[in-house]
Amino acid sequence: MSVQLNHTIVHSRDNRESAAFLAHILGLEVGPEWGPFIPVETGNGVTLDFAAIPAESITPQHYAFLVSEEEFDSAFEKIRAAGVEYFADPHRKQPGEINHNDGGRGVYFLDPVGHAMEIITRPYGG
Repeated sequence: MSVQLNHTIVHSRDNRESAAFLAHILGLEVGPEWGPFIPVETGNGVTLDFAAIPAESITPQHYAFLVSEEEFDSAFEKIRAAGVEYFADPHRKQPGEINHNDGGRGVYFLDPVGHAMEIITRPYGG
């Protein structure tokens, strides 16, 4: 078997709120609570398991999602409709813009605790 990422734990103040936020933006389902985790499964079977921890213990991380052009349009519309601030770059120096890296489209936005979420339509270097 080749090595595959199966799951990762995403720290949050409110695991249900953070899972629901990401699932809504990406058009995914929030899975059933399992112990202290609320999972959101991506199309390739990887789950992001949201766990509630004290806010002062959260270190913002970066999560990038490869999406189709149609999924990008849908997610981007949800970002804008929700009034979520977005950026073309990871340093947040290009607010209100998307990027066109590698011939695709990409955008960065923050989840409820400040994790940098990214959606891209082309893998980097592709």
